[in-house]
This record gives sequence, C-alpha cells and structure tokens, in this order.
Amino acid sequence: MPQSYTCLHYHLVFSTKNRAPLITPDMQSRLWEYMGGIIRGQKGIPIKIGGTADHIHLLVTLRQEPALAAFMRDLKAGSSGWVHDTFPGGSDFAWQAGYGAFTVSHSGLGDVEQYIDHQEEHHQTLTFQDEFRLLLKKHGIRFDEKYLWE
Repeated sequence: MPQSYTCLHYHLVFSTKNRAPLITPDMQSRLWEYMGGIIRGQKGIPIKIGGTADHIHLLVTLRQEPALAAFMRDLKAGSSGWVHDTFPGGSDFAWQAGYGAFTVSHSGLGDVEQYIDHQEEHHQTLTFQDEFRLLLKKHGIRFDEKYLWE
C-alpha cells in the first residue's frame, strides 16, 4: 500500500499553570477560535473546544505527523503567546507543563463532544483535579499523585 491512512481522534485536557482561573469570559471564545486555527495549521481538525476558567478540553482529529508531543508543545506555546499579545492583563497567563491525551473511537466522538459542552455544569460539583483523576482512571492510566500537579 503506497499511502498511510490514520484516524486519530484525541480528547486533550490541560490546565492553566497552578490551575489559576485566568481564562476570562471575554477571552474564552477567542482563545478557543485561535487554538482551532493552530490545529488547522497543523492539518488537524478541531471538533470541539471548551473548558472553564482554569482548564481546557479539546476534541481533535490529528494526522500522524507531527507527533503528539510536538503538536501539544506548539499548541500551548502558540496560544499562550497569543494571550500575552492580545490581552493587556494576560502577562501572567501560562499553561501547565503536562497534559492528558486520551484516544477516542469514532463511535465515541458524540459522547466526548457532549462532555465538553457541559463543562460548566460538571465543575459546579467537581474540581479539575478530581475530573482529571477520573479521566486517568477511566482510561486505565496509572499515576502517582505527587507528579500530577507540578
């Protein structure tokens, strides 16, 4: 077969540095749009982007290249730089060092889209930390608590 074919859907999750509530309502939709542009620039497809004041969820379809780690580095650096340039009070804005990346089957896309749509509701009773722990457990990812929040 002369070509490679992939179907790589990811649910990506990461927070602001120290989970500071820096994603303001006036910033939110513009930031989601800008991140969608970065994703498209990497030949990916932004399916759904959402979150709250301290974290973001993205449902994306990516190509096999760039590698996920390089994609995430560029997404976070590019969007953080944009916040600094666009919002006068955004000089303290930064993303956490790590991220969660969970594969999603084609048949599961709708469920993840719905989950992202309801972030504000989820976080009336659930912290980001608790949500992230649940996602790790749901996907069978073992973790050591002392390394989660650095």
